[in-house]
Amino acid sequence: MGDFFAAAFAFPTVILSILLIAVVLFWLLAAFGVDLDGGVELAYGLGGVPTSVVVSLLVPVAWFACLAGTTLLDGFDLAVLAGSLVLGFAVARVAAIPLRRLYPVVESASRNDFVGKVCVIRTGTVTASFGQAEVTADDGSSATVQVRQAGQDALTAGVTALIFDYDPDGEFFWVAPIPTYPLGEH
Repeated sequence: MGDFFAAAFAFPTVILSILLIAVVLFWLLAAFGVDLDGGVELAYGLGGVPTSVVVSLLVPVAWFACLAGTTLLDGFDLAVLAGSLVLGFAVARVAAIPLRRLYPVVESASRNDFVGKVCVIRTGTVTASFGQAEVTADDGSSATVQVRQAGQDALTAGVTALIFDYDPDGEFFWVAPIPTYPLGEH
């Protein structure tokens, strides 16, 4: 066992041993529910797989290859380190191919996604300078958004309106009333 630790903590394997310890600590903390992303969006590495997963594949493979290489090839430390990193990268790249399906790329929602949707007015009235409405997104969630109207038609609470444009400077949506017809009239 002493030879194993001597090899694991000798140059160049010690570099990867430190990284391996960091990977193990990362996953232990994650297993105990520690929030490790700090509110940052998940970073993606090889082929759409999270960087944490890629590093978790690359480091153990490179560590094992380096440990075996330095034990078998005495005197080629830098070549063994470089070769083990290349092997670790290659294995992580191949392993990322089937893992991609577990991490689908989701396009971020845009305010322009609401243009063309029907909304329900939630404030007493909508004017050219004030108003709010509730709109339902494609995923079924609802949002209260700032709305404005240019016309004189009364848009009051509970009335259905059509969102027809977004003003990025004012950060509000332009809405228009949806005409309602009695049954049989068009």
